[in-house]
Amino acid sequence: MSFTWGRFSQKQLDSIRNSTARLNFWEGAVRSGKTIASIVRWLDYIATGPSGDLLMVGKTERTLKRNILDVMEQILGPRLYRYNKGEGEVYVCGRKIYVAGANDERAEGKIRGMTLAGAYGDEVTLWPENFFKMLLSRLSVSGAKFFGTTNPDSPYHWLKVEYLDKTDLDLRSWHFVLEDNPNLDQAYVEALKREYTGLWYKRFILGLWVMAEGAIYDMWDDTLNTFTDADIPPGLKMVARRYISVDYGTQNATVFLDCLDDGDTLWIVNEYYHSGREQGRQKEDAEYADDLLNFAGPERPRFVIADPSAASFKIALRRRGLMVRDAENDVLEGIRMTATMIAKRKLRVNRDRCPHLVKEIAGYVWDAKAAERGEEKPLKQNDHAVDAMRYLVATVVNKYRLHSA
Repeated sequence: MSFTWGRFSQKQLDSIRNSTARLNFWEGAVRSGKTIASIVRWLDYIATGPSGDLLMVGKTERTLKRNILDVMEQILGPRLYRYNKGEGEVYVCGRKIYVAGANDERAEGKIRGMTLAGAYGDEVTLWPENFFKMLLSRLSVSGAKFFGTTNPDSPYHWLKVEYLDKTDLDLRSWHFVLEDNPNLDQAYVEALKREYTGLWYKRFILGLWVMAEGAIYDMWDDTLNTFTDADIPPGLKMVARRYISVDYGTQNATVFLDCLDDGDTLWIVNEYYHSGREQGRQKEDAEYADDLLNFAGPERPRFVIADPSAASFKIALRRRGLMVRDAENDVLEGIRMTATMIAKRKLRVNRDRCPHLVKEIAGYVWDAKAAERGEEKPLKQNDHAVDAMRYLVATVVNKYRLHSA
């Protein structure tokens, strides 16, 4: 697939020409033109920068390939681009570049001992801080530079506090908003805006560095996002796909959510909730598996969506003839997708049959102390039903549904 060049905005051109500091960052809204500008600059640096080893990093090697390497391949073509996945390296215009993922604290060991003449980073706010610091210490060739992209995060994030906000570093940054990309179709922009809500709208559409605070699902409406048995559309069960989503606990509560998906709206029609602590009795895997069969009734779900870590419970389900799929478990992305479905009123819950889920949604909040440390996560209390809801959305909803009106 060949690459089609579009127009460049003045900000993009300025960032390409003047990203001459030791540290150079493109940050801001999604689809705002920051990535293609950074890639053009990086390709120029590969050709004109000092000799020595080069490195490219993403949250994972897979996301780096999807977001950056595939674009480079389309620009350059097979004669000038070759990716060796198994070797962790890519050749660009004959020059070898190492590639790596920075998905957890242990990742810094991948680059320890390197001597680098340059590095490119994708989604830098998703990296562990110790990895970034190690990378900077490896940029020891004379004239070495770093080029990185990121979406906004918390104003307390280490990247903003320790680097972007500092005035005494050899650092340049450019802040991008949607208007900085002159190639976006207006219909696409409107569809993109519909995909994000609340915190994510502020960050990914407006390009703001804002805190995650207060209620996570503040767009929830007790009327528009709930229903009763009498509200279920006639014939829904005949046309909808059925899933059961599970948050499994040993000491903590175990939750099953029964869902009907008509391709437009997710209808959570029933819940099962058992807390060993509250009810004074723990259950074994086999008991929970039998409970799920009884909960499902004679008509089996298309598949059961289960917490990836619940290995023994998944075995018990499969022994009973149930299809089981691991839930997509990127917490923040799952919350974002769930928030969008709630805001679009495409996620509805039976308020009579799902009392624990309705109660948890109202009390599901961001961890304020974690936010002050620049971390982003929900407060871990009374969150088992909402976790099962997040698993459901993240596993069965695609981007098209998030874009649609």
